[in-house]
Formats: sequence, C-alpha cells, structure tokens
Amino acid sequence: MARKKRSVPGINSSSTADIAFILLIFFLITTSMDTDRGLARQLPPPPQDQELEDIIVKERNVLAVRLNANNQLMCGSDYIDIKDLKAKAKEFIANPSNDPNLPEKHAKQIPFFGNVMITDKHVISVQNDRGTSYEAYFNVQNELIAAYNELRNELALSQFNKKYSECTEEEQEAIREYYPQKISEAEPKNYGGKR
Repeated sequence: MARKKRSVPGINSSSTADIAFILLIFFLITTSMDTDRGLARQLPPPPQDQELEDIIVKERNVLAVRLNANNQLMCGSDYIDIKDLKAKAKEFIANPSNDPNLPEKHAKQIPFFGNVMITDKHVISVQNDRGTSYEAYFNVQNELIAAYNELRNELALSQFNKKYSECTEEEQEAIREYYPQKISEAEPKNYGGKR
C-alpha cells in the first residue's frame, strides 16, 4: 500500500506586516524613556513690565572659559588644566580679597545675612570649538557647577552650621542670592585644530 503524500497547509502571511506594526507600536508606547540626561540649566525669567535695555558687562566681571578643538582649556588669558578650573572659578565668583581684576563687589541686603558685599554681577562665559569633545565640554560644566556648589555649601556651613542641602528653602534662596549661578553659553567657534 503506497502512502499518499499529504500537503501541509500554508500559513496565511497577508496580515503578518499588520501584526508586526501593532507589536512595534505597543512596545514603543509601553517602553519608558530615560529623559533625565543633559545639563540642568534654567533660563532666567523674562523681564516683567520693563523695557529691554542693552546690558553692558564690565570686563572685570567676565571670566572667559574657552575650549579649543584639541580640548585645551583656556581660563581668562591662561591655559590651565581642568583640575584647576574649579579653584579659579571659586576665586572669581567670591573675590575674597576684593581684587580689582576680579568682579566688583557691592553692598546688598540679603535675608539671614543682612547688608553684605557680594559679586552678583559676575558672569562665567563658556565657549567651545566645534571640534571639542563632549567629554571635555561636560568636564568643564561639572567643574563650574562644583565651584558654585562648594561656595554655597561653605556659606551654609558658616552661616547656618549645616550643609546647603539641609537648609530650608528660604535659607537656600538667600544663599543663591549671595552666590547666583551665572554661566553664559556662547556659540561654538572654529578656533583651529580638528574640523
């Protein structure tokens, strides 16, 4: 007796593309995206009921920080190592010895501190070359933020005998008024080197 070959029924694949598309949409919708990356920067609020004026910043109030295409760091007119940037920035922001080449100090009434001499007109201007690596750029940003954080923490310890993070919201606001974070991002340039 000879066996008859049975044909295997074919799978209808006409809707396979539709199913794949539906699965793709399902996974895109249900997958959580990690969006906590990047630099924490907050733009200043728009001026309220004031005419916009050209703000003239004195040269002594600006610390120019530049990165070239070879990731070499220039702070002011000197080439420095990244590990020295935080100390330079702290000295610039605080101007502890009232150096005439660093930001000018003026009196300001601040809650919890009273009438104090501060340098709130300072600006740290960061500019990089288009060929600068992201790692070098982020290292510069981290050092500048660390300078502000250390100054604020030191002030909190001396004024309130506790860390900045342990201060109340009102105390933190007063410390931020004492040491406002002023980092300006300039448009990248081509200083030379890599293209």
